[in-house]
Amino acid sequence: MPRTCLIVDFGGVLTTSLDEAVRGFEAREGLPAGAVEHGWYQNPAMVALTHDLERGRATQFDWNRRMGRALGVDGTDLLGRVFADSRLDGSMVSLLARARAGGLKTGLLSNSMGLAPWNMYHGFDIDAAFDAAFVSGRHGLRKPEPDAYRLLLSMLSLPGEECVFVDDNAENLPPAEALGMATVLHRSAERSTTLLGELFGVALRPEPGTAFAPV
Repeated sequence: MPRTCLIVDFGGVLTTSLDEAVRGFEAREGLPAGAVEHGWYQNPAMVALTHDLERGRATQFDWNRRMGRALGVDGTDLLGRVFADSRLDGSMVSLLARARAGGLKTGLLSNSMGLAPWNMYHGFDIDAAFDAAFVSGRHGLRKPEPDAYRLLLSMLSLPGEECVFVDDNAENLPPAEALGMATVLHRSAERSTTLLGELFGVALRPEPGTAFAPV
């Protein structure tokens, strides 16, 4: 069965590296390297709160207050400050546009982090870019819960076997594969472009002379 649909994550795929943004935040705040990983990713209470935030069951205000306390910093708009260096990656945004212009369907499968006061999607027209978009907080589901993937496939009216899914988190790939999707672990725009071209069997690289460069 030919692959006809490109599904992408947002943060870390259509944007620059989230890990690099975290390192920039730590430097600005005078925190030791790894402080966010310790206070967030290795803190079961903050992990649970983040999952609730992604499902739309908690607010950024809750998250900011508690994470600020964990890090010993001001919690005001903390999530926005953590990811202040994150920007749209022009190379990946262009790849998405080329895929759609070439006749592929496009889908978004994104774990949101609330929309206020920080909106990860600000400045990007989701409705114009995708045939269907799953934003976790709207549905009470999050990756890697299999029902999140099934819901997007239903929205696209496609079987998994027709889709390729790109995510920067390896944990999110197995549920897609279980539904028949091919997967790409995103590490750079150039690498993902090469792998996607092979999977779809179409040219997805930019015109000669166009560099791969994030914006």
